[in-house]
Amino acid sequence: MKAIVLNCTLKPSPQPSNTGALAKEVIVELERLGVEVNFIRVADYNIITGIKSDLGDGDNWPAILKELLSSEILIIATPTWMGTMSSQALKVLERLNGLYPTRDEQGRPVTFNKVAGFIVTGAEDGARHVVTEIAGALMDVGFTIAPQSYTYWNNGPGPGDNYLESNYRKDWSIKTGRAAAENLVAVAIALKHTPIPPNSRDKQ
Repeated sequence: MKAIVLNCTLKPSPQPSNTGALAKEVIVELERLGVEVNFIRVADYNIITGIKSDLGDGDNWPAILKELLSSEILIIATPTWMGTMSSQALKVLERLNGLYPTRDEQGRPVTFNKVAGFIVTGAEDGARHVVTEIAGALMDVGFTIAPQSYTYWNNGPGPGDNYLESNYRKDWSIKTGRAAAENLVAVAIALKHTPIPPNSRDKQ
């Protein structure tokens, strides 16, 4: 089984990523469960703004999309800025829009039988709002949303330290993230055994 984790921090490598640090805790659990994980920092690639799957020369999204489509699990990890997801995370969702017309060999959307999870960090609140936004978008394009498939961390009300600087309730975020990994794998296994069939619309 394969998972792809897209770290949507605004900071390219080698700058430290708070979101990446929490994502790595989830990855530890995925790997313990036997999942092969591809961890990609989106800011390190040229993802052209748009809503199609391939925008031509210089666009790095098609290569990432190929890895995504070969994985059973997608996890989007994003910081919160001004109470919402990062611009990198929004760009990923916009590019996933290009998958709407794409079908597999049975006529289903190519994202059917793939499971999505979420990781959110930020010095201030907004994590649950971000999870809701991303989950709704991915469900709309065909992903399955597992129960309790997210974790988040914030420093409480108002500005404060970031994830790497603070020990505030990180144990909860790590424990919840590992539980989310277990749930994602369980649902992915279930979908392998009993995949979602083509529906009447797909057969037309």
